[in-house]
Amino acid sequence: MRLVVADCSIDYAGRLTAHLPMARRLIIVKADGTVVVHADQGHKALNWMSPPCAIAERPDGWTVTGAKGETLDIAIAEIHADIAYHLGREPGLLKTGSEAELQMLLAQQPEVIEAGARLIQREYPTDLGPVDLLLRSAADETLVVEVKRVAELAAVEQLSRYLERLDGLGSMRGILVAQTIKPQTRVLAEARGIGCVEVDFEMLAGRAVPDLTLF
Repeated sequence: MRLVVADCSIDYAGRLTAHLPMARRLIIVKADGTVVVHADQGHKALNWMSPPCAIAERPDGWTVTGAKGETLDIAIAEIHADIAYHLGREPGLLKTGSEAELQMLLAQQPEVIEAGARLIQREYPTDLGPVDLLLRSAADETLVVEVKRVAELAAVEQLSRYLERLDGLGSMRGILVAQTIKPQTRVLAEARGIGCVEVDFEMLAGRAVPDLTLF
């Protein structure tokens, strides 16, 4: 990545034309050829050119030409900094609190869903897809658990269909577990006899144990 701080004016010509008068700006050139121009105020770019593009440098400026022939003419009066960094490979955004992580943590701590609950199986198969968690309650009931980050009405319908498919498992209850359960979702769930439990991901992660115990 190349970072250039310069006093410059910029003219764009393409689907439309645009002009930025002379001012001090940051010009960023990424390894993939992206060119982005920023000011010191605001988070949005003033101008940018998506890759692939060609950069022709002159003593008094640059001409950046895009794949469709559009141009970004940068007239440079003075360069204050011109620095290149190799940032290496970008691993990408790692999200925490995903449904998969939440399901794993709940499998380790089923008592968070209901006191005395024990894990039977994760991803219990049905002809409509796997049930997230199958638990055994302290009263020896089968608990069919659907896990969501945000539970909306569709989650109630999904869990209802699972309960219909698992009718042969004896005494059974459905429980919808999520970080956030929408008010209308809760109303529908309660009307269907489905329990609702909201959980805190950070709390679960702090209490997590290393191994699962299957019952």
